Amino acid sequence: MIRESIAATAYYLISIVLFPITLLGYLIWVAKGLLTWSKSGVSGTAQGPLTARAAMHNLGVRQDEAAGRLLLALPGVPRSGLRLVSAPTLLAHHLTGYVPRAFRYPFEGEIPRQYEASARVTFFDGVVDKYLDEITQFVVLGAGFDTRPYRLSKGAQVKSFEVDTPGTLAVKRETLAKVGVDAIGVTFVAADFEKEDWLERLLGAGFDTSQPALFIWEGVTMYLDRQVVEDTFRKIARVAKGSVVAFDYFTTEALTSTALYWRYARAATSAAGEPLKFGFDSTPPSREHLSRLLQSCGLSLVEQRTLGQETAGKRAWGGFAIAAVQ
Repeated sequence: MIRESIAATAYYLISIVLFPITLLGYLIWVAKGLLTWSKSGVSGTAQGPLTARAAMHNLGVRQDEAAGRLLLALPGVPRSGLRLVSAPTLLAHHLTGYVPRAFRYPFEGEIPRQYEASARVTFFDGVVDKYLDEITQFVVLGAGFDTRPYRLSKGAQVKSFEVDTPGTLAVKRETLAKVGVDAIGVTFVAADFEKEDWLERLLGAGFDTSQPALFIWEGVTMYLDRQVVEDTFRKIARVAKGSVVAFDYFTTEALTSTALYWRYARAATSAAGEPLKFGFDSTPPSREHLSRLLQSCGLSLVEQRTLGQETAGKRAWGGFAIAAVQ
């Protein structure tokens, strides 16, 4: 414990000294990203989860070669900015051996709001490990720059599908090929959740509704209208029994809170052209409201973790959940 405290102190001292470098890199990165994604039609928020997974890979706590390669080559990521942002963290880690909590894997303990994107990596990885032993259809909804299909064992008898907008998938496929990541075994399905029938597109790509499937829906529900979220759940409910969907979500607290963090989060996502739109009812207990909505869509809640305290004066701001086809 004492040794870890010393390492942590040294790590943060180095980080503070090198903070101007990190800040400069961040500003370069954000500026390039805003210019690139706004013109390409690619989701800018999809870059956040990829960045977290790539950092874990570079720190040696979670192997994900595809994430490391993909981040380096994305058109919206300036190499100079990426190096400036990551160099202080990697140097501080190299000198002290300390891994900051934001990039711990597996992530343990309470999940602060600012660590949701990195903490959920542990949740979704656990879902994949648990269910893909018996389920052979794997669908990543709103796939963005998810790399989990490329971490599966080469001998795994799993048929993987990635569903996202045409612009995002085009950039992803081009970048995967550029950095030499093998995408054989992955079927890309171009569909806009808010404009097109993604399940119809999925069926056209070879998906079999008579066989169970695992759907993961990471970092997406909060950017869609309520009607689209419910419609997506209803479509999943139409596939074979034994199918499950894992997703993360915000509650209405994230959409209405006057706390500085949430005001900044809403402003930042709006500036990126992807404003926060949907949150499940935050009235305690929020789990019950989530369960009722899922039931109305033909799904049953299997597992759930509430994020944030639910007390007389506080409301949960989000959660992780797994639902099954009834």
